[in-house]
Amino acid sequence: MADYIAPTREMKFVLKDVIDIAEVTALGRFQDASDDIIDAVLEEAGKFCREVLSPLNAVGDKQGAQLTADGVVASPGFKEAYQAYADNGWTSVCGDPAYGGQGLPLTLGSAVYEFVDAANMAFSLQPMLTTGAIESILAHGTAEQKAIYLEKMISGQWGGSMNLTEPGAGTDVGALKTKAEPAGDGTYHITGQKIFITWGDHDLTENIVHLVLARTPGSPEGTKGISLFIVPKYLVNEDGSLGGRNDAKCISLEHKLGIHGSPTCVMAFGEESDCIGYMIGAEHKGMAAMFTMMNNARLNVGIQGVGSSERALQMATTFAADRIQGKAIGATVPGPHAIIEHADVRRMLMTIKSTTEAARALTMLNAKALDLAEHHPDEDVRQANKGLADLLTPLSKAYGSDIGVENASLAVQVHGGMGFVEETGIAQVYRDTRINPIYEGTNGVQAMDLVGRKLPMQGGRFWRALLKDIGEFTTTLPDTDEFTGLKVNMQQAVAASEECAEWIVVQQGVNMRNALAGSSPFLRLLSVTVGGYLLAKGALAARTRLDEGDEEQDFLQAKIITARFYAEQIVPTTLGLKSSIMAGDELFFGIPSEQLTP
Repeated sequence: MADYIAPTREMKFVLKDVIDIAEVTALGRFQDASDDIIDAVLEEAGKFCREVLSPLNAVGDKQGAQLTADGVVASPGFKEAYQAYADNGWTSVCGDPAYGGQGLPLTLGSAVYEFVDAANMAFSLQPMLTTGAIESILAHGTAEQKAIYLEKMISGQWGGSMNLTEPGAGTDVGALKTKAEPAGDGTYHITGQKIFITWGDHDLTENIVHLVLARTPGSPEGTKGISLFIVPKYLVNEDGSLGGRNDAKCISLEHKLGIHGSPTCVMAFGEESDCIGYMIGAEHKGMAAMFTMMNNARLNVGIQGVGSSERALQMATTFAADRIQGKAIGATVPGPHAIIEHADVRRMLMTIKSTTEAARALTMLNAKALDLAEHHPDEDVRQANKGLADLLTPLSKAYGSDIGVENASLAVQVHGGMGFVEETGIAQVYRDTRINPIYEGTNGVQAMDLVGRKLPMQGGRFWRALLKDIGEFTTTLPDTDEFTGLKVNMQQAVAASEECAEWIVVQQGVNMRNALAGSSPFLRLLSVTVGGYLLAKGALAARTRLDEGDEEQDFLQAKIITARFYAEQIVPTTLGLKSSIMAGDELFFGIPSEQLTP
């Protein structure tokens, strides 16, 4: 099994040469985040992930979390690794300084999170859920709630979890039945069950702050009747110390395809005694408060896919370079040769490499837009970046998680028969990352969100602005042999994206099901267009640096080749999606439902 090595040089290139993180670090809040600080954070994060988290990845797979009479016990080594993770400040990188956080940009924190996920996806889910809970409390909690919970959650002393799904209420959250009865003293008695709760119980932290969706008496049906509640595992005394055990317990663990080191809990609230909850935000406004957490998680799930894809790339290239098999056609030295010299293996490796880099740049641009949307002093800039972040979030989540699965599968293929054998470790990457297209709203839901909510925002202002920027950029690419294919194909991608977006907008007023039928291929087309644009920006930056005599010649030349491969090999496969996007829903529903079932 190949060791994970964090791609720090690659990440620095993306942050500095592709998305221009300097626009973020120039803001007053982040002015201490110098290039030296960024480099140091990435290097130290990479070192920690390689030395502490990565060695536990296979351990968690083989010895998953266990439910005991005292609660859930994490996989061997996870508790100690988490303590080191917190002690070294990784839980507080982006935390609000008012509550003990380091106050660094989300963009930098997102880069760190990719390293954590690639090193150990099962482990990474715990800090991800805690971060989302922190964001919800920060945005919607009272001053008292913030004072009670935030400092200890940001420090890593306490964890967090998100409790939405119920047996009869998955994607249809509005169907949930968990109840919240007023106790008469400002608290609520919570009763009900939640399923698929990631890290819903564990022994890594001394307390867990559950965020739980529930209904108060007489609430309207559907999502309009849902409220959000803070339900701590241990109640908190007035002096901030821990009090008695709340009746919020894990009653079983799911047996899963992968991420065995991440406990997926069935949570029971109020089944044995009182389960005390505290409303966060206004009554019946729970979905708005929860979406703060969910949108954070959607970006992070996309980043998880990128991390899995990076790990798959490293394992596939290492194996391909070592595996001697046959004589490579076109080789200039006698065989036998390593399979990395075979054309079809190179096709797979370059596909993994180019799509990983495109998705990485997309998620980092998404994070940058969120930083600017929250902290830029100019209201117009904030609104433009909020719209961009809203538009990019379904792309980041869906494209990032999809390429994680697709590239892990390709990496298994590169390994050949050994890929199907657990000892090589690549099968675990595939099994672990398969959940990501399902997490936090399936990718079909992301596509529906894109065409149903994000395209129509402000009359299509944000997608039109994005495609306009991409189109104008492509005209600046040099008319040289090195860039011609990239330039032509990216212009075609922009044109196809614009035409399909306009068609979808028309269909929204004619037959919404037509728009939804084309939503998933449109999401892929737009994602590839944005990814190709960002790789092209990197290629142009690399050419400039090469022309200026930069010493990193091999690295920079690889940036240009990778961008060309993406534009000339990946982009054409998505241009053909235009006809399926605009085909409508007729064939989807041409066969009656009863004929589709056995």
